[in-house]
Amino acid sequence: MTEPAEKPFLYVVVCAAGIAAGVGTLITAAQERDWEVGVIATPVAMGSFFDAADVEARTGRPIRSAWRSPGDPRPFPPPDAVLVAPATFNTVNKWAAGIADTLALGTLCEAAGLGIPIGVLPCVADALASHPAYRASVERLRAMGVRFGEPYDAPPEGTGGRGEFDWARALDLLEQP
Repeated sequence: MTEPAEKPFLYVVVCAAGIAAGVGTLITAAQERDWEVGVIATPVAMGSFFDAADVEARTGRPIRSAWRSPGDPRPFPPPDAVLVAPATFNTVNKWAAGIADTLALGTLCEAAGLGIPIGVLPCVADALASHPAYRASVERLRAMGVRFGEPYDAPPEGTGGRGEFDWARALDLLEQP
């Protein structure tokens, strides 16, 4: 009798944007597409941007935000793919510059260097998305093979603004040829 194949493992990197509260939607959509999921959060996102207990319950794994100590076991298997959702201005710019001062950024730099498929759903205000450094960072990451979805510009407080963040789009990015 053959052992069933293991499910592919997806790292979801969550940045500090208000929309991060909905990351459970992405986790559920990934699991429905037969992914195992582990979440890595930027240190600021861990503070209060999403419900950590809910994410851990959904994935059955701890959220990673800090480097592990030498000799500690790896809490996640190596990734088959990585999604960054929501991706902030700060994370995109630091990642493109090769800055790995957090576990999230170090993971992204390493995954890009290993050729692991990476999808990004930015959540960046239009004013920041027009900044020359951001545009150059997106182009640099695209040249490295990183796949970007359309940016989401959170509406100003009290304006009603844009529709919902389309979490499942992130998974679609991984299925592009």
